[in-house]
Amino acid sequence: MIIENVLELKSAPDPLPLIFDSPHSGTLYPKDFHYDCAFDLLEKAEDKYVDDLFSTVPDHGGCLLNALFPRTYIDVNRAANDIDPALFDGEWTDAHHPIHPTNRSDAGIGLIRRLITTNTHVQTQKLSQKEIKSRIETYYTPYHDTLQKIIDGAHQKFGQVWHINCHSMPSAGKRLSATGGSNPFAAPDFVLGDRDGTSCDLAFTHALRDFLTSKGYKVAINTPYKGVELVERYSCPSRGIHSIQIEICKSLYMNEETCEKSKNYETFKSDITALISFCADYAQTNLVPMAAD
Repeated sequence: MIIENVLELKSAPDPLPLIFDSPHSGTLYPKDFHYDCAFDLLEKAEDKYVDDLFSTVPDHGGCLLNALFPRTYIDVNRAANDIDPALFDGEWTDAHHPIHPTNRSDAGIGLIRRLITTNTHVQTQKLSQKEIKSRIETYYTPYHDTLQKIIDGAHQKFGQVWHINCHSMPSAGKRLSATGGSNPFAAPDFVLGDRDGTSCDLAFTHALRDFLTSKGYKVAINTPYKGVELVERYSCPSRGIHSIQIEICKSLYMNEETCEKSKNYETFKSDITALISFCADYAQTNLVPMAAD
């Protein structure tokens, strides 16, 4: 299924309750995105190639949902009301849909990004409230509606769901460069975020950690990324709906400056394919027969 310029959903013919989504790998920039910053800064903000790294999900019995638009235009991994007041003039006038800016909006990285770096604005011109709501209706809502539908459908059929929310992260040196700090510990290659054990059964979190460790990767859990809106909104471990965020260090497969694939891209992708296969085997093994009415 494809919604033009918005999302694509790829699915196995008879899928397991195994759903991957890549909300930040979109590269189709809408015509009304009148950014003023350098394009390469926007490109570096993408989770570039993450959709391709996980492209074999349907071959292993799962579903893969990809956003086609960039996160800097609107970020589906934020609450719909996390709207930065600095983006528009005056007071927010829609009383039926009030805004609730969080510390992410305060930092310029709310639902619609205001800052691309600490001192660089994405767009200098203010947005109208109509433009903001149009982005929500055209891009944000269809993505969430689609993810909700496939999670609900899988849960209704199987009584369980494993949802893996896929992202990439800058290497440790780039993460620390803003503060000028140094990292006394070896940085992780992967960070698994289950919101401190509240969004996913710990057995699955630990199984993913152990699998990646067996491949020679360093894995951290919830540090520094715990998972945000997509993991929080759709998880309910008590009902068998397990949602976990996975962050992959970009330097493992790409040049962070040029955004080009590195020489070992295909080798690394084969490890991600092995991870997908492991998740599929885990889901298949841990399915519990549903009781008859």
